[in-house]
Amino acid sequence: MWVFPLVAAVVALVFAGFLAKRFAARRRPYQAAWSVALLMYAVASIALFMGVMRGWTPTQFRVYWLFGAVLNVPYLFLGELYLLVKRRIVADVVAVILVFLTAYAVTKVMNSPIHTEALTTDLPLGKDVLGDGTTPYRLAQYLAYPAYFLLVAGCLWSAWRMRSLPELRDRFVGTLLIAVGATIVAIGSGVGAGLDIVPVFSVGLLAGIAVMFWGFLRASRTVPDRDPTAATAST
Repeated sequence: MWVFPLVAAVVALVFAGFLAKRFAARRRPYQAAWSVALLMYAVASIALFMGVMRGWTPTQFRVYWLFGAVLNVPYLFLGELYLLVKRRIVADVVAVILVFLTAYAVTKVMNSPIHTEALTTDLPLGKDVLGDGTTPYRLAQYLAYPAYFLLVAGCLWSAWRMRSLPELRDRFVGTLLIAVGATIVAIGSGVGAGLDIVPVFSVGLLAGIAVMFWGFLRASRTVPDRDPTAATAST
């Protein structure tokens, strides 16, 4: 099952490179935020790949937990926030807060005590490795859980606004696919890790990022300029 997180890391890196290239050309802040999120996804997937294939070390688990369980989804949500809010200052303030929370999370997770006996399973649980109720473990609940629900809610709200515009059909479908991909990852990680079922976790990791990438590519298709209604709706 180690091959699936490895391929997921490759897909995430390609996705991040695609976004970084667009950011270099257009300087859209959501592209930068999503690039960071996908790099985190890739790093966490590589840590998972190494842990499943060769056995977990404390450093590998810290990296996997920090970038996969704690920080990844908040940066995805930040990118979506830049897309949805009309006043950029709102997203800028959230970005500054998230930078400070990132520094705090890095300090807490990378310096946390590790219960090494819990690293003997294929998919160690955060509560077993870090300690149930500890700050490093709770950070996933405080940051990633709310960010996931806000991310999905934002995608659904955006799709609802575009539902009756035929010229935005690709963006409508792509936005829904991004929400579906994020949900696949959430369900796969929750069920797979919770029940120690490596195939569910590993396949979900790859399937989720692939669906999100597909959704982004679909949503990024250019609206034909010859349609004035589409041009107006896309601004």
